[in-house]
Amino acid sequence: MRRRTFLKAAGTGAAGLGVSASLATPALAQSQPALKWKLTTSFPKSLDILHEGAETFARAVSEATDKRFEIEVFAAGALAPAFKAADAVESDAAQMAVTASYYFLGKDLAFALPSAVPFGLNARMQNAWQYQGGGIERMNRFYERFNIHALPCGNTGTQMAGWFRREINDVSDLKGLRFRVGGFAASVLSRLGVETPQVAAGDIAGALEKGELDAAEWIGPHDDLKLGFHKVAPIYHYPAWWEGGMQTHLFTNLDRWNKLPRAYQTIVRNAADMTNHWILGRYDTLNPVALKQLLREGAKLKPFSPAVLDACRKAADEVYDEVGKTNPEFKSIWDEMVTFRDDQYLWKQVADFTYDSYMIRSRRRG
Repeated sequence: MRRRTFLKAAGTGAAGLGVSASLATPALAQSQPALKWKLTTSFPKSLDILHEGAETFARAVSEATDKRFEIEVFAAGALAPAFKAADAVESDAAQMAVTASYYFLGKDLAFALPSAVPFGLNARMQNAWQYQGGGIERMNRFYERFNIHALPCGNTGTQMAGWFRREINDVSDLKGLRFRVGGFAASVLSRLGVETPQVAAGDIAGALEKGELDAAEWIGPHDDLKLGFHKVAPIYHYPAWWEGGMQTHLFTNLDRWNKLPRAYQTIVRNAADMTNHWILGRYDTLNPVALKQLLREGAKLKPFSPAVLDACRKAADEVYDEVGKTNPEFKSIWDEMVTFRDDQYLWKQVADFTYDSYMIRSRRRG
């Protein structure tokens, strides 16, 4: 993407920042400082969309500044481990990170809220809440305590619940299930008798094949196809009620962010905004192709029953209530998100749901 085109297009994007093409003049670019920053991701290069999204962001910043602001991208483990990306940014070992905030709920459970939590916001709702509902500002008041400034920078959309060796037809089928799942979902599922052993990504397929795991979740068809889980655990349950839309963020060291020239801050915002839409669009484009291939190779699609979802929802509400009693900031943010979510569904049941349901039925009729 050419620098002038990027700035002109980004100025009219979802963030509504009003950047004009005049910012692309060489005189302005040359008047700004030359910076070389490091960006670590929490994703291996094999997760090509998420990692390439970080490279897309860095390239956009470079082109928009006539290469005055260069950002070197490191995959998970090259500069910092995947689950230490926030620490690297906080300490300035890396000036930026593209990561999933919920990886750091060990610091504070509120880290999970802007990323993905059980029965939370879907991708479109997250965009609305963040860009128009004050979500970016609200979460950055929280991130300040960790010397982090955050911007939306990608979304996987609703994820799949994962790969199962046997079907989950009833709530009783969850009891004793050995399910590789992390974060908030593990806390909720454990209340229903699920065992949630933590297994490294590279060991999941082997653990499934040996029977050490009964199920494992990853992301969705495009990423799952590469891992071959369907060959040993063919039941593909959906949806991942714990990831209605997994939002990734651009973390920037807050001290560094505050010292950036305003022109650079605007360029970074617009590049992150563009990347946010690019990643979601990429997943929406490639997931259908991968799902067809998985079905050809024997994957068996199976939705969770309403009874299973209701039980999980009840358990999740219990967890939220308990956490809220000891973490008032978590409760404040979650209550705000729930109000926003419920209003969104009031509208979507009239508009999107009706339209999409009709179109899906029409497709099935041929």
